[in-house]
Amino acid sequence: MPKKKKAVKAAAPKKVKVKAAKPKAKRAAKPKANKVAKVLKPKVKKAAKPKAKKALKALKPAVEEREQMISSETLFEGPLFRVVHDKLLEPGGRPSERDIIRHHGSVVILAMDNTKSKRDPWIVMERQYRHAAGQYLWELPAGKLEPGEDAMAGAQRELAEETGYGAKKWKPFLVYYASPGFLGESMQVFIAEGLVAGDAHPEDDEQIDFRLVKLSEILKMIDKGAILDGKTLCSVLLYARKTAGKRK
Repeated sequence: MPKKKKAVKAAAPKKVKVKAAKPKAKRAAKPKANKVAKVLKPKVKKAAKPKAKKALKALKPAVEEREQMISSETLFEGPLFRVVHDKLLEPGGRPSERDIIRHHGSVVILAMDNTKSKRDPWIVMERQYRHAAGQYLWELPAGKLEPGEDAMAGAQRELAEETGYGAKKWKPFLVYYASPGFLGESMQVFIAEGLVAGDAHPEDDEQIDFRLVKLSEILKMIDKGAILDGKTLCSVLLYARKTAGKRK
């Protein structure tokens, strides 16, 4: 008898485990890091520096107080000046006694020849012995005013007497007091330009040597201490300062 074939069992289908596809959780998009913004600091305005103002002219009070003279006694009187002893009440009422030298005033002449160079003009300088100083001094021409004499006329007279020079152009330059603590002499400085040579005729007691010296040389003399006369220092240095820009 034929053998019975064993029944072939149908292969059971393998269970395929299908993993449920989990939806990928989308990560919340991180905001892109912006570049760190610079902290805007409020600009602190610097306090504006006050601009340097030009030197103000000395402000005079509306009404200047004056001294009250109690008495004035002349102690000495000579051809050039007189010495007085004053008793007074100074401004503010303070009592005071002063010995003062009274003088009619003087003139100083800054006489120059600038035809060859306006930047470095030749200036008239004098050398004479001064007994009060005990030595020879280099100075600008100068002299005393006569009572009631016009200052510019006096300057023209002094320049001609001491040096023989005249000048075509004159102008006031400076007024100052050399020693106002006891000396009432005012000194008025004039600039004289356009020099014209002539004959000098100084007074009998004057022995004056004069010559033309360049401004630059006078300034070197001042730096070296070779000029000690106050009127010359004041006049030359102020002139050099005022014309410094023009001489560059």
